[in-house]
Amino acid sequence: MIDTLVITLILESAVVIAYSLLAKKSIKPILATSICGNLITQSMLWIALNLFFQNYLVTLFISEILIWIVESLFLYFIPANDLSFKETILLSLGMNLTSFTLGWFLPV
Repeated sequence: MIDTLVITLILESAVVIAYSLLAKKSIKPILATSICGNLITQSMLWIALNLFFQNYLVTLFISEILIWIVESLFLYFIPANDLSFKETILLSLGMNLTSFTLGWFLPV
């Protein structure tokens, strides 16, 4: 669990930093929100996967969709992030697609 959390934080932080630089947004609040959101959502993901291990793939995909929504809301409702709802949806999607896709292929 710790390995996947660290990998997720590194990958998604890279996406946040790249987005913030390209969109000329403040990195610190968005990065802090992303890290805090990931600590919560990754914990929820591991609980769900352990509870519903028999349906691992279904649980994983449903959880990833919920994580995308929850992290989007975290990013949106923190005023210091200065992000529109569309920006938060797209940023969270980019973060989660990156970590999910690369995580799928890593032997962790």
